[in-house]
Amino acid sequence: MEEKFMKEALKEAKKAYEKFEIPVGAIIVKDGKIIARAHNQKETKLDTTKHAEILAIQKASKKLKSWRLIDCEMYVTLEPCSMCAGAIINSRIKKVYIGASDPKTGAVGSVLNLFDDYKFNHKPEYEKGIMSKECEKILKNFFKELRKIKG
Repeated sequence: MEEKFMKEALKEAKKAYEKFEIPVGAIIVKDGKIIARAHNQKETKLDTTKHAEILAIQKASKKLKSWRLIDCEMYVTLEPCSMCAGAIINSRIKKVYIGASDPKTGAVGSVLNLFDDYKFNHKPEYEKGIMSKECEKILKNFFKELRKIKG
């Protein structure tokens, strides 16, 4: 089941890649159904907060007519940063499935762990490494292409 939904998150990452955005995709699932999907749009929208996770949370909240995403799960192709991890905690998402780790800004174990190391009012469950090779590959290809362009 995890791979099925991570493949959907990867489809979102590919949309970001095509827009020359860092290819990160996220989906939110409730009761086995996708209720929101999003990809990075920082460059397109000229807004640093337009990460895939934030956009997916906004869409899911609108669909459920609640900021509380209790019993929802998120699938994201790259480990959330501190902003996104904080939003996940605050939105009460039950569990997060993570593709690739992020050794530079990852806030679910790579640089710090907001889910485990602090006493927040909600503690999301998480699982890392879901389709990690595919999630890493799209990021590596993107940055390889970016280096070619920028020289």
